[in-house]
Amino acid sequence: MIPNTRRRSRTSLHTSPWIIIGSVGILLIVVVVLAYQNYSREKKYMSQILSEKGDAIIKAVEAGARTGMMGMMWGGQQVQLLIEETAQLSDVLYITVASGEGLVLASSNRGLIGSEMNVGFFEKGLEKPEEINWQYRRIDEQRSAFEVYRHFRPISHRDTRMGDRMRQMMQGRGMMMGPDNDWCFPSASGHSDQIILVGLNPQPFEEGRKEDIRNTAIISGVLILLGLAGFISMFWMQGYRSAKKSLQDTSAIKDQVVTSLPVGLIATDKDGRIAFYNSAAERITGLDLARARGKEPDTVLPSHLFGLKESLDLGESIFEKEMECEFTENKIVPVSISASKIINEEDQFVGQVFIIRDLGEVRHLQDEIRRKEKLAAIGGLAAGVAHEIRNPLSSIKGIATYYNSKFEDGSEDKEMAGIMIEEVNRMSRNISELLEFARPTTLNKKLSDINELLKHSARLVEQETTAKKIGIQLDLTSDSMGADVDPDRLTQCFLNLFLNALQAMESGGRLSVSSSAGVNGNISIDIKDNGSGISADDLSKIFDPYFTTKPKGTGLGLAIVHKIIEAHQGQIKVRSALGQGTIFSIALPPGDSETRGL
Repeated sequence: MIPNTRRRSRTSLHTSPWIIIGSVGILLIVVVVLAYQNYSREKKYMSQILSEKGDAIIKAVEAGARTGMMGMMWGGQQVQLLIEETAQLSDVLYITVASGEGLVLASSNRGLIGSEMNVGFFEKGLEKPEEINWQYRRIDEQRSAFEVYRHFRPISHRDTRMGDRMRQMMQGRGMMMGPDNDWCFPSASGHSDQIILVGLNPQPFEEGRKEDIRNTAIISGVLILLGLAGFISMFWMQGYRSAKKSLQDTSAIKDQVVTSLPVGLIATDKDGRIAFYNSAAERITGLDLARARGKEPDTVLPSHLFGLKESLDLGESIFEKEMECEFTENKIVPVSISASKIINEEDQFVGQVFIIRDLGEVRHLQDEIRRKEKLAAIGGLAAGVAHEIRNPLSSIKGIATYYNSKFEDGSEDKEMAGIMIEEVNRMSRNISELLEFARPTTLNKKLSDINELLKHSARLVEQETTAKKIGIQLDLTSDSMGADVDPDRLTQCFLNLFLNALQAMESGGRLSVSSSAGVNGNISIDIKDNGSGISADDLSKIFDPYFTTKPKGTGLGLAIVHKIIEAHQGQIKVRSALGQGTIFSIALPPGDSETRGL
């Protein structure tokens, strides 16, 4: 019985969460590092731009102060005004000049003049006048300033004497020289270094940087999502490819297994039309099923074969049901049928499957086994019976011979004694044939030409063929047909077949003998007559012992022929029809290369 197997397979694409978490973590670290680098780069560019702007303002103030002092005898008050005007530039919060000790000497915010700053610049290592430094400085609770600072020297150290002369000139012209005026003139004795500080408004840059941070955060989020989606898609794609490859491998294995099955397989779809079949089904049915795809089974296959569909529709299972099917004309094949419905995972009907097994070889083997069992039983019986009968027959023959010599010629008694002797001889021959059949066949093989054996056998029956007006036609191949056989036994087979053919042609006819190279190098021999033929019922029994259709036949001739051919590892087959004659076909195995070239 073929069970309705439901294979419930579940394909799951499983991806370890730790792999995804680790991948996202790595991507997040990369994004954070890139964002930090971008932030640092923006901060560096902002610091560089503001530093350069502050340096330019400082140089402008120094240049203005230097020009005023040299040309117009400026003092500290004029430099104060210059600082106040310069501080009106956009993004400039303040400009302050302080001494090295932190005392405010000049500032855009006059209220700071004279106050002390809480920063000691010399403590920070500001040594070179041309060096530019910057820092962030909290102005109040809400604002911070980007402060650029360095030494402020409107007149360099090498011009300190000129500064003293300018101070004297200004005093000679009556200009007041006080702390507010003379702080910008370095004395010859050396004045403490002065620091100029320019406070710039970093808010536009800060807002731009915040905008960049927001954009970076958005881009980073998008990248993380895209990366996460990419990783998941990659694993899904990998799972899909793996599942697809597994499906292809499974399909290939299924196709190969189904194609290589030694039994025929035919499947129909849900509409009952032929959807699939394998090569074994074509071989068994002898039909070109390629043309049958998509057709109703009853249109191309025997109706009683697919009449099993009704049983399947009723829910019945079919297992090893034997029947005789005529797939093509004059070709009846014994088959065994198993059938089942095909149900998918959702319990839906998708078709039917029919498994067809050819029983021809099985039947042949069964018949062969029964025949051999019968022959073995007959052989054992024959050996015992022949031994018990032969001795009395010898005594009877001796007595009959004695009385035959006592009676006068032509007398009835002498004739009866002669008949007794003939019957004893006939029984002795039957017993000899029985013993010949019963004992194992021993072969004395030697290198022989099959064509020569056929010619020799044909010469032995020439007188009988002439008497019955039967012609002999030898159609032997021109090639040498050498084989390692027992020539006496094989000649016995040929003679027996020839005599059977002559007995079947009582009113004359023709005996045809042919030889050729058969399949796989076998030696093929055909012995054909146009006699009365053999009926289909008797055809399967002609090689059985004691089966005969002749009134005086023993039924052992063809059985002995079959046994001798089998002893040579050959095969003998017969084809016949009543009134059309008979053909015996013999296939003998080839010899080695030297034997074939005999």
